[in-house]
Amino acid sequence: MSFNQRLEEIRTGFERPFWIANISEIFERLSYYGAFASLGLYLHEKLNFSTQQTGTLTGWFGGMVWFLAIFGGAVADKIGFRRALSTAYLILAAAYFLIGSIGDAWLAPVRNALPLGLFVGVILMLPALGISMVKPCVVGTTARASKDSVRQIGYSIYYTMVNIGSLGGPYLASWAHAHLGVEKVFRISALSVFAMFFFVLFFFREPRKAGDAPPPSLATVARNFLTILWPPRFLIFLLIFTGYWVVYWQQYTTLPRYITDYVNSNKGVAELILITDPLIVIFLTIAVNHLTRNIAPLRAVILGTVITSLSWLVLAFWPTVPGAVASLSVLALGEIIQQPPYYSYISKLAPPGQQGIYMGFAFLPLGLGSIFGGMLGGYLLHHYAEILHQPQRVWYALTAVGLLTAALLLVYDRAIRPTAQGPAPLEAAH
Repeated sequence: MSFNQRLEEIRTGFERPFWIANISEIFERLSYYGAFASLGLYLHEKLNFSTQQTGTLTGWFGGMVWFLAIFGGAVADKIGFRRALSTAYLILAAAYFLIGSIGDAWLAPVRNALPLGLFVGVILMLPALGISMVKPCVVGTTARASKDSVRQIGYSIYYTMVNIGSLGGPYLASWAHAHLGVEKVFRISALSVFAMFFFVLFFFREPRKAGDAPPPSLATVARNFLTILWPPRFLIFLLIFTGYWVVYWQQYTTLPRYITDYVNSNKGVAELILITDPLIVIFLTIAVNHLTRNIAPLRAVILGTVITSLSWLVLAFWPTVPGAVASLSVLALGEIIQQPPYYSYISKLAPPGQQGIYMGFAFLPLGLGSIFGGMLGGYLLHHYAEILHQPQRVWYALTAVGLLTAALLLVYDRAIRPTAQGPAPLEAAH
């Protein structure tokens, strides 16, 4: 097939819902990562939460997204993609607006009637309700509105859209924080997804494809959760790998506060640094995956964990803005190395007929890592930076968590051998 023929196949291989859903995904990710980038600063500077409370609430915000995503597919299938997407964007618009309005006078009666931590915690859960429906809708639309010959390219386009949004979010948050005030970041996030509500409502049409198997019901998802509890081999792996995400999510839960308080206090600098990770992912994923293609899946996961963990030592020894950029660059390399092999390993770890269940719960470490990472980061920042006045030790401790995770993965591979259907032992390359 010639290059022009391939271009024509791509041009005609996607139905309109594919483009509408994936374009909207850019703005959903832009809103989410913009809000995530500024949330810790907003909670501490504007709402006067302590360092530890800020870490806990920020981790809660990031973690709930991944937990509720397990059930989002069932909800989306029940009400339809068009209705689910438009509802999700309306929920997100209201949620981000409420986050940015927490300190406003019009919310004072409700705010004063409840403990502030509880009040804010409930509001921070609301974006997860919307995001949990957006992701299965966009991925499902990519499958249904793509011809078989271009479906793989369709998923690549989806992945690119996600990274464009995660790149634009911190950049927009940086500009808004510097020029409008940190609370306005959430108003811009709200406006962005509110526009997507109308975009989907007017232009999106329900994609249908004969023979599509519907996602599992909510009851089935709940029963599937019991499947991963016993035998506990898979659950142990997920709990160990949570340590990776505890280390990874520090770029959103701890780094912005650290940069602002101990490196550069100029408004917007902390958020702008966060564009480093998606930039590296966008430009180096293909090259790095090519170079590491022959590494066995679990070995690649462990290598990525070690690299991501060591990345924070760069900032510990070089506490400057360039040092933070260098740290995040190394962190992104670790992320690129471990992500594809992680899903490959899980797909082979699953017993026959349970691959779908296992892949559905592969996101649990991301949620647990954000929640526990937020709590741990807040504690470390308070203890080492505010009490002992040795902020660099925060990164020593987090590096230790990551290296311990890598060591436990090694022990896991030796002590809990996968079944015959599982992946090859660590020392056998694929």
